[in-house]
Amino acid sequence: MLRLLIADDSALMRKYLSEIFKAEGDFDVRLARNGAEALALALSFAPDVITLDVNMPEMDGITCLSRIMVECPKPVVMVSSLTGNGAEVTLQALALGAVDFIAKPDGTVSLHIDKIRAELVGKVRGAARARLRPRRGLSERVRTGEGSRSPAPSRLPAGIPPAAAATEGEPVRGLVLVGVSTGGPGALECILPRLSRNFPWPILVAQHMPKSFTGVFARRMGELSELDVIEVTRPMPLCRGVVYIGCGDADLLVGSRGGKLTAFSMPASPHHPWHPSVDRLVESALKHLDPKQLLGVMLTGMGNDGAQSMADLRSRGGRTIAESEDTAVVWGMPGELVKRDGASLVLPVQLIAGQLRLWAT
Repeated sequence: MLRLLIADDSALMRKYLSEIFKAEGDFDVRLARNGAEALALALSFAPDVITLDVNMPEMDGITCLSRIMVECPKPVVMVSSLTGNGAEVTLQALALGAVDFIAKPDGTVSLHIDKIRAELVGKVRGAARARLRPRRGLSERVRTGEGSRSPAPSRLPAGIPPAAAATEGEPVRGLVLVGVSTGGPGALECILPRLSRNFPWPILVAQHMPKSFTGVFARRMGELSELDVIEVTRPMPLCRGVVYIGCGDADLLVGSRGGKLTAFSMPASPHHPWHPSVDRLVESALKHLDPKQLLGVMLTGMGNDGAQSMADLRSRGGRTIAESEDTAVVWGMPGELVKRDGASLVLPVQLIAGQLRLWAT
């Protein structure tokens, strides 16, 4: 039996979530009405997984999460609203150590709860197998109250940043293609800040995320890195030293416009289950560049998105990296690439940036 703790201040939401997991037949479920109760049960019940609402009385979800990760680390799936503020807080939760998140259904809960049933159960089961990544300095942040503060509002990036505009006329010699899902924000935080502003190739990232999250996510990555980070919402010429984040609920493709390699945001393909699709990104890049000009990076995530296309990339002369099982939160996507003999190298996440610098020179 999997021990599951559900924390939500809504009695109706607790009822429906509890029914979903009890119907699975292999969950022992306990309920908490607020963060204080959740923290106490995390210590006494010792759950395998916790689902944690963001907005709760007495102790909010972020404060509770930070305390859990210090006092009794457990895999946590955040339950968040699909708003700009909800995205900010959810990304803060992922930075504090949450494994994944699920969007609360819009409208009447009883009418829309079935829309998230399969995804919720899948993410909780995946979280039960997740490897928690240590968060340096978290104890001190919790002690000083930093870990529970809401993020300061800031402006989303608009258009092409100055550094990218300065390199628009320069030819692109190669591309880095990154596929990532569950645990992705933490993995990218280990890679992008280790790359300098003069990194010679554009980096395109297919991170499985809803549309309302990817703009906030791009801005957050940009704040942590010397590189310019842009959410792709329209055709954008590819420039060196720039990271292009695929817009959520759509697909990120490489194409040509006016003779220049360009990033496009295209409607999500109904033939691919995850978006932005890693497979579509890699397949599109192979149509426009020699495989030897492409570097594929498969990071943490559930499922197998991108495994076949990156294996094809390697078989045609390209180079690929799979994140190692030792550092991946979920070794699904990189593990599938390794199974297909599609990884040129298998590396812990902290060594990936160095290898990219070596290969891209």
